[in-house]
Amino acid sequence: MGIDAEHPPQVSVVMPTYNRCELLRSQLAQLTRQTLPATEFEVVVADDGSSDGTRAVVASFEDELRLKYCFQEDLGNRVGTARNAGAAAAAAPVLVFLDTGPLFGTDFVAQHLALHRDPAHRRAIVGYAHGYNPEKTMTWVNDEVARLGPEGTVARYADDPEFRDVRYGLFEEIGFDLSRRLAPWQLFFSLNISMRAEDFHAVGGFDEAFNGAWGAEDLELGFKLFRSGVEFRLSFDAWVIDVPHERDLFDLREQLYRQFLVLLDLHREPLFEIGCALTAHHLLWSWEADYGALLAWEREAAGRSVAAEIADALGDLPPGTSIAVFGAGGELPPGAPPMTVLDFDRALVDRAAAGSVHTGHHALGLRTPLADASVDVVVVTSRLAGLWDRWSRDLLAEARRVGRDVRVFPGAVERGGRP
Repeated sequence: MGIDAEHPPQVSVVMPTYNRCELLRSQLAQLTRQTLPATEFEVVVADDGSSDGTRAVVASFEDELRLKYCFQEDLGNRVGTARNAGAAAAAAPVLVFLDTGPLFGTDFVAQHLALHRDPAHRRAIVGYAHGYNPEKTMTWVNDEVARLGPEGTVARYADDPEFRDVRYGLFEEIGFDLSRRLAPWQLFFSLNISMRAEDFHAVGGFDEAFNGAWGAEDLELGFKLFRSGVEFRLSFDAWVIDVPHERDLFDLREQLYRQFLVLLDLHREPLFEIGCALTAHHLLWSWEADYGALLAWEREAAGRSVAAEIADALGDLPPGTSIAVFGAGGELPPGAPPMTVLDFDRALVDRAAAGSVHTGHHALGLRTPLADASVDVVVVTSRLAGLWDRWSRDLLAEARRVGRDVRVFPGAVERGGRP
């Protein structure tokens, strides 16, 4: 359906939706007012099984927009699958992902497109979201948008701290330059993002393992894009206004934690162990800082061998004892029995386990792949000393989960530990 054009669109705006037909209607109406001609972009509505008037709303705009409509059966929250279906149907070289609800100015699509014009730059765009703050009651924004319109609301409130994107403080810390972050993808929220279609498809799009709950699938996509060499850029010009709606913050936090466990299963490394631990404590905003602290300690501890320390800890164990070592480093005691060895330095743990009887894991020890009570003894070495004040409670809780006996490096004291 939709207006005809003699050439492919330059941009595809992919909008997943579920039973929000009136919010969708407002967005489609705003898309008819774009400065970029309607023949130059398409809108792909990816319906996750709506039972309201969504299909009819989309059909009502077929004479004004280049439209595609993808429908999938309602089998629970499958927003990742819906987005992927929309991206698969899209014909343009640039993909803009937009949640149902947020409104925007008349140059929204043109601004996203402009950021992808230069073929020398593979970019992922983080579009600013005025009023986006799930942690606050923002219902007043609806009244102001109804009174002033999207652009009038931004003109009136852009500098008001109460109207800021919840990420604003983190943006400000880096001078609004995402290249200054170790992990810019941590701020890649799918309510307003864009990238080239070839980059999206090259990394496999949204991982559908996240279906069933809210959150984290956009961060995982951003992580894959970043690892593939895509640069991240913040745009204040390609802005949206989040349309507030009722949220159960406790439920969202619980869902997000479950999603972070999925994220860790997909990418087993200390970075995501930290993310899981912080999400469990509702402190995800410190993820970048804690990741930076880990990398700094990894550099400082690079030459620290704990082979003698491990040998001392194992000295009185009978043959056949099953053992895991948190912070094993790259050297193990000669003749040590088969062990499961973990370290936050991938190169070192790979070296320790290579060609040996030992099993290695690139892990910090906050959320390991080991099963409950799967070993007799867990040894926690002084290679974790530089992280101990921050993470002792979480490290000890994990060690006690997987081992029947926990032996910690001399001088270690259980601190406040929890973030």
